[in-house]
Amino acid sequence: MNIAKDTAVTLLYRLSDLTTGQQLDGGHVAYLHGGYDNIFPKVEAALEGQAPGHAFTVDLAIEDAFGERDEALARTIPKSDFPPGVKVGGQLQGPGPDGQSMVFHVVKIKGPQVLLDGNHPLAGRALRFAGKVTEVRAASAEEIAHRHVHGGHGHHH
Repeated sequence: MNIAKDTAVTLLYRLSDLTTGQQLDGGHVAYLHGGYDNIFPKVEAALEGQAPGHAFTVDLAIEDAFGERDEALARTIPKSDFPPGVKVGGQLQGPGPDGQSMVFHVVKIKGPQVLLDGNHPLAGRALRFAGKVTEVRAASAEEIAHRHVHGGHGHHH
């Protein structure tokens, strides 16, 4: 079966910094193909019509990956405002600039202050997405209704 709208696609992938070549992430991922925003649009476009076994590499400019960093999403907040156990690498939810709830990453704790960042950790970086298609199957009606792949390397409810 070839990759087309409403197919569940499983990839073995490697994500690297385009400038340094440093590997940032990798493994298996499953996504619902067809404009469901489950994977970078340029990667999805490159995979249209391909079959299992297809190897590919897509270079993603900053705007095609996680976008530019927004320094308005970096905040320093008193540690006393957080419950005990706040650690670097943790995540906290809080209001964003528009008042909507968003996830902030704890990037540094310095004395009585905690530095939070609402940017994606890879924002501001150009990336290389290299992979191989390992499986293509028809998506279930439930996966299409939920707009993502279930089970395996997909989403678990």
